[in-house]
Amino acid sequence: MFSWPTNYDFCYTLAGVISKEGVGLHSGEKTRVTISPYEKEGYYVSFRDKPNEIFKLTQDLIGSTMLCTAIKLGGRNLYTIEHLLSSMAGCGLSFIHIEVDGKEIPLLDGSAIQWVRAFEEVGMKKAPKPDHFFREINKSIILEKEDSIVVATPSEKTTIISTISFPYKAIGTQTFVIDLNPQSFVEMIAPARTFGFKDQFQELSELGLIKGGSLENALVCDGEGWVNPPLRFDNEPIRHKILDLIGDLALVGLPKAQMLVYKGSHSLNALLASSLKN
Repeated sequence: MFSWPTNYDFCYTLAGVISKEGVGLHSGEKTRVTISPYEKEGYYVSFRDKPNEIFKLTQDLIGSTMLCTAIKLGGRNLYTIEHLLSSMAGCGLSFIHIEVDGKEIPLLDGSAIQWVRAFEEVGMKKAPKPDHFFREINKSIILEKEDSIVVATPSEKTTIISTISFPYKAIGTQTFVIDLNPQSFVEMIAPARTFGFKDQFQELSELGLIKGGSLENALVCDGEGWVNPPLRFDNEPIRHKILDLIGDLALVGLPKAQMLVYKGSHSLNALLASSLKN
């Protein structure tokens, strides 16, 4: 029986190689990812058609944050990286190589749990002591973007207090608090699926987005309720927002901080990651 660590005292890499294929959320195209242990700290990406061109993922490579997080790699984009990055950072994994056959990370079931189960299957091994898995902060950070705000204050551990508020009755206002570690991430955050709104489907489709979205890989809210229940948690949407936050911070390192987030978004997360990097 695999047992997840209850702290981030050690950093890990995979003990084997895993491969997953599936549909990209926005492209609708089939894509395949192979993940292997790597000798250098961080997350490294190459494309199958150019295996010798390897990029280290950094915050500077972030491009679009519209409904997903995309990175620019040697003249092309790689879309929807946040769930995979969240699964790795949340589980304490670094020293990783990711080979992509396609232009988007497969959405799988819309959460991070299938990546986590794949990690469990091959196992993990301790990696050398990392320099950048955690990001130390020595002063409070306050950032605002429209009606969203995030406050990060120095702490000995990573704690996230997140609140969302939607006019849809099925969601309303939700708050979730978590002291983050591999075990709490796997149990409380990783299974939470991405969500969307039935009344926005037409507009997003006309923008050429969510071509791969379906009732199998996203929760769909129709205002009063959910088109495809049951939910995995009563407050699954706020948990997924935290999943996205962890993924968006993975490229700079999880901050040793207490983070208070109100109406978080990929663009707000990117703003926080940039300020942590500086």
